[in-house]
Amino acid sequence: MFDKIVIANRGEIALRILRACRELGIKVVAVHSEADRDLKHVRLSDESVCIGPAASIDSYLNIPAIISAAEVTDAEAIHPGYGFLSENADFSEKVKQSGFVFIGPNADTIRLMGDKISAKNAMLAAGIPCVPGNNDPLGDNAKKNLKLAQEIGYPVIIKAAGGGGGRGMRTVHTEAALLNAIAMTKAEAGTAFNNDTVYMEKFLEDPRHIEFQVMADSHGNAIHLGERDCSMQRRHQKVVEEAPAPGITEEQRKLIGERCAKACTDIGYLGAGTFEFLYEKGNFYFIEMNTRVQVEHPVTEMITGFDIVKEQLRIAAGLPLSITQEQVRLTGHAIECRLNAEDPRTFMPCPGTIEQFHMPGGPGIRCETHIYNGYKVPPYYDSMIGKLIAHGEDRKSAIARMNTALSEIIIDGIKTNIPLQQDIMNDSAFAAGGQNIHYLEKKLGIT
Repeated sequence: MFDKIVIANRGEIALRILRACRELGIKVVAVHSEADRDLKHVRLSDESVCIGPAASIDSYLNIPAIISAAEVTDAEAIHPGYGFLSENADFSEKVKQSGFVFIGPNADTIRLMGDKISAKNAMLAAGIPCVPGNNDPLGDNAKKNLKLAQEIGYPVIIKAAGGGGGRGMRTVHTEAALLNAIAMTKAEAGTAFNNDTVYMEKFLEDPRHIEFQVMADSHGNAIHLGERDCSMQRRHQKVVEEAPAPGITEEQRKLIGERCAKACTDIGYLGAGTFEFLYEKGNFYFIEMNTRVQVEHPVTEMITGFDIVKEQLRIAAGLPLSITQEQVRLTGHAIECRLNAEDPRTFMPCPGTIEQFHMPGGPGIRCETHIYNGYKVPPYYDSMIGKLIAHGEDRKSAIARMNTALSEIIIDGIKTNIPLQQDIMNDSAFAAGGQNIHYLEKKLGIT
């Protein structure tokens, strides 16, 4: 096992990684921006290194600064968490070239799965169903593109091959709008992702968002840990996640889960990853793979009793998976509500000082957050300040426990989205389960 690692992230995920390291006896180096000197994991770390100003581009996205921090502290590995550089193939490559271990997949795998076209082709080869569409980049031949859309059938969606996080997509409902949509998506993709390659798929009008958690080691072993439903979304950003997904049968779970695990061995995957699908009319359609730990990993941990972050560290250190597929058991139901420092109606970020914070408790409740009394939420980063997770013997019990926890939590001094989360937990359609990815936006009146 490693003696010391660098956590190249901030906030609740950095604290989550630190806690896993503590259990494994690993020393921690916290890198931080000038604005993040008072983060909880920085205070609790064995060593800390300031890597730049508040702006992410000068700190958490500064590859030379992060690698230098590993060098001066004599660390052995770097954990990227999620976001920032976690799916940056160049970062993974430079970490390895500098003599450190990147806690995640190798650069080639990140590049393969980071490009939506190559990822889709790899999944088709592994027998994983994909959304109908073209498997090659769209060229400039207008006649050919119009014919392709006609063959797929409107509505179609134009996607950036290098996109992610809900960006780089444009839905087209008519032939008249197609060519302009392709041109606009290409231009935006070139600016946002430095890659103007786009492709076309069938636009599914009533899908759910379901994803499978996988783990793979360097010894040829791969397992899945069941699925999560992440259909409660706003602007393609997840708001509530749960596991297992309502209405998914054991037969479906086994079929798709085993194909995902097989795909991991086919592509030489290493560590934790997530296969994301759109699910409509009983069919799964692969959309992308996240080559990192997910924000919503706790719901999977709650129903399996399996520590995903500790396993990431074990795998990166060269150890085999600690369990087999036969040992994976799903027990009860878990729900996660993302807690954001934002106005619950306008969704505008609300940075500021936490004047009072009280963490909820009780059976089955888990709260992951880096905030504390007096902590100043900075305006420079994502507005998520924590996650509240509830586990129960069934979905009804999990919702009831979440409702209780949301009524107990106190975060004074800033606005948060807690009222929105309470509204969702008390929504009859959410209680019924199985709502599509458009449900929350329609409920909120977002078009």
